[in-house]
Amino acid sequence: MINPHKLGVHKVLQHIPLNALFDAPSKARLRKAVNIADLRLCAKQRAHKMVFDYLDAGADDEISLRRGKDAYSELEMHFHILSGLKPPLDLSTKIFGQDVKLPFFGCPTAGNRMFHWEGEAAAAKAAEHHGTMYGLSSLATTGITEIGKLHDGPKVFQLYVWKDRELVKEVIAKAKEGGFNALALTVDFTWYGNRERDIRNDFSIPPKYTLNQVIEAIKKPAWTYDFLSHEAYTYACINKDVPADSLAAFVNSQIAPEFDWKDAEWLLGEWNGPSAVKGVCRPDDAIRAVETGFTTMWVSNHGARQLETSPATIDVLPSIREAVGPNVEIIMDGGVQRGTDICKALALGADSVGVGKPYLYGLAAGGTEGVIKAYDILKTELDRAMGLLGTGTVDELKKRGPGLIKRRHSSARDYPDRYAYERGYGGGPSFSSMKA
Repeated sequence: MINPHKLGVHKVLQHIPLNALFDAPSKARLRKAVNIADLRLCAKQRAHKMVFDYLDAGADDEISLRRGKDAYSELEMHFHILSGLKPPLDLSTKIFGQDVKLPFFGCPTAGNRMFHWEGEAAAAKAAEHHGTMYGLSSLATTGITEIGKLHDGPKVFQLYVWKDRELVKEVIAKAKEGGFNALALTVDFTWYGNRERDIRNDFSIPPKYTLNQVIEAIKKPAWTYDFLSHEAYTYACINKDVPADSLAAFVNSQIAPEFDWKDAEWLLGEWNGPSAVKGVCRPDDAIRAVETGFTTMWVSNHGARQLETSPATIDVLPSIREAVGPNVEIIMDGGVQRGTDICKALALGADSVGVGKPYLYGLAAGGTEGVIKAYDILKTELDRAMGLLGTGTVDELKKRGPGLIKRRHSSARDYPDRYAYERGYGGGPSFSSMKA
């Protein structure tokens, strides 16, 4: 199919520097953002509708997506007073045995250049800026070598359950050579989730250039000019010379629903290093994963994008910590929108917390600057929450946490006001002033 990139439009537009002009309104909105919900609206204003909905959506009726956020509202923080603390606190910890300055990081997510031309490079720069771990998806649109040049700290490489073992060995060899010190096997993606926003939007990589897609592109000139003035993106960790649209069918054919524990044992033997099983929601699976040889349990439901009505990860976290004991590392992601959410997860059993949508909203809103701002917001909120709670370090929070966080019965007062849907369930006043 003929498209602008095949016609070489990007080679012409890259010499016409109009990006700053088109991005001026986006940068103005970004400067006004005070929380992750604001960043979400910034992303919605800048990104193509099809792209924003791909980022923002969950599976089916999005019940798990809502529950994942709302679950934190049912957890109260019973704080100590006169703790003798002053900001800034020491937020440092270890992830996969490596020292980091923050107990949270950006989860590995596919196709970042879809949201902004800087893509994974922006996320890597932000992680380097804040001294935390970086996670790279095997379906990234920026290569392993490029990421290694941008981020020399701890890195985890994410891998799907693929059929072709030679391909798996080739990819993990690249990851080792690229300085990635840990591997995360995603195990909750053996079927593709039913994401109905994508179906309604006729989502595809690249866009199909239908009349509706063109109209939506005209509405979002900053995103569209970025897309048209840069090279077509590829899945760079697999084969950077193959366009993403051609490789998509290959990747779909490689997903192995029959992948089982024996296959996982083989993979761990090939990697022979720190490893996480990503997608744990049951204590019995966590126990078996430890017995299989995984060093880290990654509690996740794939951002509520796979099995509808899967549990909120913060709800199952304590039972998984109890099952594996105090010495097995646990990472948790899912539903995090606030630094208080991160604080609660650390208190209830997580050693570190992965965030997906928050930093991707920042990326879609403003590239590197937006991702750094997402980290800034969460860091400030976490520092404040820990200080007010009376815990001066991450280790202290983890040790004393179970006695500081208590569950209460939910009520209508727990949740944001009637405008919350438009703000992605965030707090604070209306954000309408930023839409201009």
